[in-house]
Amino acid sequence: MDAFFASAEQLTRPTLRGRPVLVGGAGQRGVVAGASYEARVYGARSAMPMHQARRLIGVSAVVVPPRGAVYSVLSGQVFETLRGCVPVLETLSFDEAFAEPVELVGASVAQVQDYCAMLRALVHARTGLTASIGAATGKQLAKIGSGLAKPDGMRVISPSEQAGLLAALPVRKLWGIGPVAESRLRSLGIETVGAFAALPESEAASILGGSVGAAMHRLARGVDDRPVAERAEAKQISAENTYQRDIVTMTDLRAAVTAMAAAAHRRLEHDGRAARTVVLKLKKSDMGIVTRSFTLPYATADLATLAAAAQRSAIDPAELGPIRLVGVGYGGLSLVRQESLFPELDQAVPQDLSTVDHAAAPEPEEPANPPGGLWFPGMDVRHPEFGHGWVQGAGYGVVTVRFETSSTGPGPARTFPADDTGLSRADPLDSLC
Repeated sequence: MDAFFASAEQLTRPTLRGRPVLVGGAGQRGVVAGASYEARVYGARSAMPMHQARRLIGVSAVVVPPRGAVYSVLSGQVFETLRGCVPVLETLSFDEAFAEPVELVGASVAQVQDYCAMLRALVHARTGLTASIGAATGKQLAKIGSGLAKPDGMRVISPSEQAGLLAALPVRKLWGIGPVAESRLRSLGIETVGAFAALPESEAASILGGSVGAAMHRLARGVDDRPVAERAEAKQISAENTYQRDIVTMTDLRAAVTAMAAAAHRRLEHDGRAARTVVLKLKKSDMGIVTRSFTLPYATADLATLAAAAQRSAIDPAELGPIRLVGVGYGGLSLVRQESLFPELDQAVPQDLSTVDHAAAPEPEEPANPPGGLWFPGMDVRHPEFGHGWVQGAGYGVVTVRFETSSTGPGPARTFPADDTGLSRADPLDSLC
């Protein structure tokens, strides 16, 4: 999918179409989760610090918080549409998958192009979003082709042209070559895929390591016979949050752990499995990461038990140092659940937790339902007269709302007192209507 998160925002908020949209946290430590193509023109990209992306774009940048529920529904619609044509999909993320249609075995380039055009048309008709498709003899080249096709296109790489296309690409384009491997190869004067492919396989293995080097060398030569297969179920389900202010007290850490345990638990419930191992992840202000785990004697989906296990792993910031990120993950996932014979023991938490004021936790990037008329840009709202909308701006006792959805076209903006009782928080999925 093309700029999936940002495109989903432009779909459901038509006023944003054609504008440089950044999806992510707006705080000091916010990171870009998605950037529209209009934003990429300025050099903004995913994983970039938000303050840097905003500086590149300037005053025209539009920053909205991520809306996972919207992306999840649209992703499901995309994959459901594709599965109607190709039963087996190997999904890589919310917005990317491999397919291996049996009817394309031995097909001509023209036939593959027609098939790709058909898939793109189906996805657009179902979702209103554009997809770019790459097709080739293997996963590596198909992925490269989809990148060359973006935005809103398709690229079929025929067997006769694949060697020449691969040879001219930077070595970093090889799937599996990261910054460290790229630096090592460049230090040896190897900057293109063709130069890497020209090495003896034994030398490639000695540079990058036995199995990895050999596998990368085969890909560089265009040898890629990996089948398309459904991905295995997730081995761990987690949630984490980076806080705008460092956590420096045990009280605040306890509250943050409770919040992340609950967020991960919501995903666990959606998954339908139970967990036996609870992992606590703490990232310090100096970017060092500490992880601790606690394993229960049985798999459970009980939130109180899982949250208590996470709390047992907490480390006082007075000893560890200021903490900028807290995450909780559930592993040892199983469909078999077992209730504890002594739940009061499993759910017991450290004594200092009894003093926690849960409201004292540092605010996450995306605030919860706002009390007392506190609104933030990007929030979905509803008004009894004007319907569904989203907050464009708030402050100085007023809030400006743009009323529109995916089906309305650009809508009107209206300003209300911040304490207007007619405004209420709305379900983000209503913006898809």
